[in-house]
Amino acid sequence: MIVNKRPYPNNRKGQPESIGDAVKEMLKSFNIEQKFHETNLINSWEQVMGVAIAKRTSKIYIKDKKLYVHLTSAPLRHELNMSKNKILVLLAKEFGSPIVNDVVLL
Repeated sequence: MIVNKRPYPNNRKGQPESIGDAVKEMLKSFNIEQKFHETNLINSWEQVMGVAIAKRTSKIYIKDKKLYVHLTSAPLRHELNMSKNKILVLLAKEFGSPIVNDVVLL
């Protein structure tokens, strides 16, 4: 009879870890961390950019690390087009790291 002498079988760690760390580790192991951050960015658009801009946004999606934003207001599109770098800085500041490399306003 073989007895497992390790206190924790398989790959379990000896110390408990926080739920946040466990979720981050799971996202990395399933290779879906980038998609999670992209979805979080899309869901946080109103919070980051404000209600006025969110009301004039009809569609938002990310493809190839580019954020595509469909706007219903041409003057707002022009205004935001001139401050793309500011949008990228705002998004990076909100999420701690750059999730997208470019913003395309349509």
